[in-house]
Amino acid sequence: MIPYDFDYYRPETLDQAINLSKELKAAGQKSMYYGGGTEFISMSRLNNIISDAVIDIKNIPECSIYEIDGEELIIGAGITLSHITELNHFPLLSLAVKRIADHTIQDKVTIGGNLMGSIIYREASLALLVANSHILVGNTDSIQRIPINEYWDMDIKDKEGDLIIQLITEKRYLNLPYAHVKRTKNEKIDYPLVSAVALKDEENINIAFSGICDTSFRSKKMEKSLNNNSISSDKRINNTIEKIPYKILDDNNGSPEYRKFVLANILEEIIEKFEGGDSLA
Repeated sequence: MIPYDFDYYRPETLDQAINLSKELKAAGQKSMYYGGGTEFISMSRLNNIISDAVIDIKNIPECSIYEIDGEELIIGAGITLSHITELNHFPLLSLAVKRIADHTIQDKVTIGGNLMGSIIYREASLALLVANSHILVGNTDSIQRIPINEYWDMDIKDKEGDLIIQLITEKRYLNLPYAHVKRTKNEKIDYPLVSAVALKDEENINIAFSGICDTSFRSKKMEKSLNNNSISSDKRINNTIEKIPYKILDDNNGSPEYRKFVLANILEEIIEKFEGGDSLA
């Protein structure tokens, strides 16, 4: 049971949702966009999230699309993780989201909720980051299509009030050689100690990570080191790890040194697998 009262809205259009958010903000009320609702319900029960209103996006047509349109795959923010895996238009994304939660939770968690929720791992972002996807974002000022790598680098405060509408990926990325490696402390579907996804795009490895720092990320400097074939694999891996751009997590799952050790093994696996021309799940 949620221990506080809030208003519930279910708009039918994007304009209605965005205008409603704007009106609530002007009235001094805090609102949240709502997809599957798993995080809102669980966090609200613990008083970790408090909102005056929730705006349910499930009736908005643009948020419920999952299709290939010409040369692009379009995924609405309201699409559940289980729907993504069932249709499997983007195998790397399907593989990554399949290990975010158990089947029961996957039927409720939406991709938009995973990307914009308060849980730091945001593993659905990884495949989108390495595929140079775009994100369609609505706020009180405009609707914009932004490269997800640019959006991900923005400060979280700059994203407050944003409605994630769609994720858009060029078709050519969907079936490139890929790798997905996730290491957890306990269960297979636990939060990641270290998680990495990669695409082999021509001669370069695009790679993104979760579990190492307090956000998921892709680093061009790390990729440059990883793709430096003029030195040994060991040096490539060591140089890549040295360029981690944020503070490494130190928690009950593992120390920074242990995370770096696990990451080194993962990078070795990915290099070997791509050199062999196979996909790694």
